[in-house]
Amino acid sequence: MKTCVILNPIAGSVKDVDSIRERLSALQPARLCISEKPGEIENLARESVEAGFEQIVSAGGDGTLNEVVNGIAAAGGGTILALVPLGTGNDFARTLGVPIDMDEAIGHILRGQIGEIDLVRVTSDLVRYFVNVSSGGFSGLVDEKLTPEMKKTWGPLAYLRSAAAAFPQLRGYVTHVTLDGREALELDLYNVIVANGRYVAGGIPVAPEAEITDGLLDVILVQERGKADLVLLAAQILVGKHLTSDAIIFHRAKKVAITSKPGMWFNVDGELIGNEPATFELLPKALQCVVPAT
Repeated sequence: MKTCVILNPIAGSVKDVDSIRERLSALQPARLCISEKPGEIENLARESVEAGFEQIVSAGGDGTLNEVVNGIAAAGGGTILALVPLGTGNDFARTLGVPIDMDEAIGHILRGQIGEIDLVRVTSDLVRYFVNVSSGGFSGLVDEKLTPEMKKTWGPLAYLRSAAAAFPQLRGYVTHVTLDGREALELDLYNVIVANGRYVAGGIPVAPEAEITDGLLDVILVQERGKADLVLLAAQILVGKHLTSDAIIFHRAKKVAITSKPGMWFNVDGELIGNEPATFELLPKALQCVVPAT
């Protein structure tokens, strides 16, 4: 299989680029690209699809993966995605069942089989694709506080530090949510989560029942509550026991449209995309991906 490996040299767990490059050679790539500037990975992925590569290996974190997915989608798809998780959180790898250990992940690619997974298209102030989780409201504020330096220094704990930094700015949003073009909800919310995968922030099961092949989005709406209730809810989220909480409204849908006052900042796989009204559409089994062998 003609393979291109795209390596992000500043991903969270990368310490020695030369060593990682040597270990990636076990995949026998026809091309190994090392990104040099922000935004370059998406272009490298798109160009690799257009050049006829049958498989692209995303060697980096969830942000790297998101760029690769968008590059594949922009080129019309048809190329197989594989993961070597080298980031801070590696959240989609957890959902997919890819080992976090680098050499085990490479072995997973060599032994794995090809499956089809769901892809999500979100239209806001621009159009983006993602495979894991998007969230708006308080989560968007958290991502604004989360710097690359913080992620490098603190690892997964960086998400908790940025949440603490954003907490004084916690506010409610008057939110209109439309599900599959029919069911409309008017709610006062702190947060909106639209999930294809299960985990965020280095393994927190924010959507513990999400499946990447079921053709549905898991929609988790966090209602306005007092601080004591929020502390309890945060503890429940950490262990994936929050879906039955009175503070949570949970739905599944193929299409979700969200508007709010003020506008929510949404992130897609940890990358901010804007604060315009957002529409999420599930594209069933639209992405070929290396999955664990059965």
